[in-house]
Amino acid sequence: MARRARAARSAPPPVPAYIRRVLPHFDVLDADQLTRLDAQVDWLLQDVGIAFRDDPEAIRIWKKVGARIEDDIVRAPADWVRAQAAKAPRQFTQLARNPDRSVVIGGEHQVFAPIYGAPFVRDLDGGRRYGDIAAFRDLVRLSYLHPHLHHGGFVTCEPCDIPVSKRHLDMLLAHMTLSDKPHLGAITEMSRAQDSVDMAEILHGADVLDAHCVIMGNVNTNSPLLVDKVVTEAIRVYCGRGQGIIVVPFILSGAMGPVSTAASVTQAMAEALMVCAFSQLVRPGAPFVLGNFLSSMSLKSGAPTFGMPEPVMSNYAIGQLARRAGLPLRCGGSLTASKIEDAQAAYESADSMHSTMLAGANFVLHAAGWLEGGLCTGFEKLIMDADRLGGYQKLLGQGLDTSDEALARDAYAEVEPGGHFLGSGHTMRNYQSAFYEPGLSDSENVESWEEAGSLDMRQRAHARWQQMLRDYEAPSLDPAKREALEAFVARRKEELPDAWY
Repeated sequence: MARRARAARSAPPPVPAYIRRVLPHFDVLDADQLTRLDAQVDWLLQDVGIAFRDDPEAIRIWKKVGARIEDDIVRAPADWVRAQAAKAPRQFTQLARNPDRSVVIGGEHQVFAPIYGAPFVRDLDGGRRYGDIAAFRDLVRLSYLHPHLHHGGFVTCEPCDIPVSKRHLDMLLAHMTLSDKPHLGAITEMSRAQDSVDMAEILHGADVLDAHCVIMGNVNTNSPLLVDKVVTEAIRVYCGRGQGIIVVPFILSGAMGPVSTAASVTQAMAEALMVCAFSQLVRPGAPFVLGNFLSSMSLKSGAPTFGMPEPVMSNYAIGQLARRAGLPLRCGGSLTASKIEDAQAAYESADSMHSTMLAGANFVLHAAGWLEGGLCTGFEKLIMDADRLGGYQKLLGQGLDTSDEALARDAYAEVEPGGHFLGSGHTMRNYQSAFYEPGLSDSENVESWEEAGSLDMRQRAHARWQQMLRDYEAPSLDPAKREALEAFVARRKEELPDAWY
């Protein structure tokens, strides 16, 4: 009985598995601007070209369809590239092992996932340190437990105590056993991508993989205008099996793209569209998500800056361009260059996440936990960011209610002029759901705050995630599937030599 009670406390509360958006998109570009940007994209595709490097099979695929190739530069008519990209679905479902947690990506839907790729972690007790498998597993557990994170992502931190050649196996096993939310797979080598798809087949079954997307890879182009074999090999593995791929030009304006936002946005579109066309040559109809990660930079030091006006504008612009292209969009989320959860982190993360939300990003990676320009995952930051995502979820998913109940005419009949509505029937009917209440914010008077220990938000977040882990119990999993996954991991680890780079 006690075990069942703990499980009930640790399971995420019954909230939507993803956001069904009702709030309109914030479109900042007029028809003339969109036409000019699309013309620039077309010029890059057919006149400048994109390099596909170090993967002879990718060049063979391009040659087979008659693309113009000079050395490793691929050019193709823009209308043909766009026609190929149009074969990718406008929206698709990524199945989770728990069907109630499956997510729809694309269309009028938004999905929040945590930070990806940080080598360091930080918390109030342990400070800043290299990530390890223990921290990674705890982050998977926390992402599973938090109701406002819909997706597990993948590399919530790098487990640096495990050889690079093998760590993807432990990460996949953690996502597949410690959580029942959807997640991503490995991409850094073709064999690691194949291991990801093979483990997904063990978990979901071959028949399910034949018919549905259950796992995706997330790759970056090597901007400017270069696609390396990490991208094309991952596409050949994931899309070749009917699974999804997210392709994100990572552009630091002024370095990997021109210093002007308009040029960098069109470069991102051109790179992503060309790779989307390639994915559809591998398998027509394979799920594809067009990504944007554009950052401004300090032209004095070269350091990336986040939450600034230029990347905010890039989110809005890429949102409109992606919708015109008919492709799901991925943007970054709660981004900051700050080293800890301070005012800088709050300002930059809020501006970055708010623009991502209004721009209509269908899949938001780095929605929670990002610190230090992506080098560090903050345990407290993860919980603080995810707490704010609940507000975005209500804003996006509900908009302004104008029903008869919301207009509250009976309340005006009950309350006299100069009275108050606190005890009215309308208030009593709606008090539990009328306002979003962030769990970490303290809105009480100063005396109550002092009596509770004068804790700031970092300290409250610290206490929250520690309690979440104490209450955690893993979601149920068929013992035969667990055993098969563990056997696969053990066998592959025996086959792979240790490699630390």
